[in-house]
Amino acid sequence: MIGRREFITLLGGAAAWPLTTHAQQPAMPVIGFLSALLQATTAPDTATFRQSLAEAGYVEGRNLGIEYRFAEGQYDRLPTMASELLRRQVAVIVAMGTPAALAAKAATASLPIVFSVTEDPVKLGLVASLNRPGGNATGVSFLLSELGPKQLGLLRELVPAASRFGLLVNPNNENARAITSDLKAAAATIGVEIEVVRATNSREIEAAFAALVRDKVDALVVATDPFFYSRRVQLATLATRHALPTIYNLRAYAEAGGLMSYGTNITEAYRQVGVYTGHIVKGIKPADLPVAQSTKFDFIINLPTARALGLDVPPTLLARADEVIE
Repeated sequence: MIGRREFITLLGGAAAWPLTTHAQQPAMPVIGFLSALLQATTAPDTATFRQSLAEAGYVEGRNLGIEYRFAEGQYDRLPTMASELLRRQVAVIVAMGTPAALAAKAATASLPIVFSVTEDPVKLGLVASLNRPGGNATGVSFLLSELGPKQLGLLRELVPAASRFGLLVNPNNENARAITSDLKAAAATIGVEIEVVRATNSREIEAAFAALVRDKVDALVVATDPFFYSRRVQLATLATRHALPTIYNLRAYAEAGGLMSYGTNITEAYRQVGVYTGHIVKGIKPADLPVAQSTKFDFIINLPTARALGLDVPPTLLARADEVIE
């Protein structure tokens, strides 16, 4: 086990490059990096990925090349980008986020893929099983999509008088329907209502918040989605502007001014993807690398935002937080 908030991995030893009888050195391997996110918003996490590769002995520009493709929140661009990487004859495709992973898997059944997804990769059809992936893909799974009921409970504990909750989803995300179903089921068990609003771009995010305010929604859950992650500052700003208590799935939202977050650490996901990518470049097959799973989650509270919203955070909630931003 890596650590209290880290990922469990079952890695084998790293295989070395085969020896050659020729004096000529093998061509520098090139990694294809495919992401649904905006490049500018992922710079720190991408740096973590590169650092992880460097620790495995691969430094970009020295003995490794990286071809980057960012869809900038436009998921329909991912299939074309995956095909571009195949034409570049990359050694492996790193697919960050479920939309990117599905696009990469659809593009190739043979080229190694290392993914990071927020759903069950078996249900997504990426691997045969977690322990024995069995095909050309493996990676990291942190089941953020299943955290909605827990997030709803935390939000209601903070705002006990709330009876009408909002859920913001991206309809272009293939998991939006499952997230909606899970949260509605959880809401029914505690006797509250869920209003679902949808957004696929910045303008629609503004419209979604306007609808929530118009319909007098008491609090909001923001669903797991790569595009929403890239717009976390906008989301946090709108939530505060409209005095709408909101919970998110990743620490970065709270760091951007969001009220609360409950979920895993995405930086660790990038690090683990770098570890797996290094092993595959060295020759290990994806089928021999079990999918790494998150086992611990961070609960973050942003106290200045709570004060701005006029909320008193119960001591019991503060005591359970892994971090309180002062």
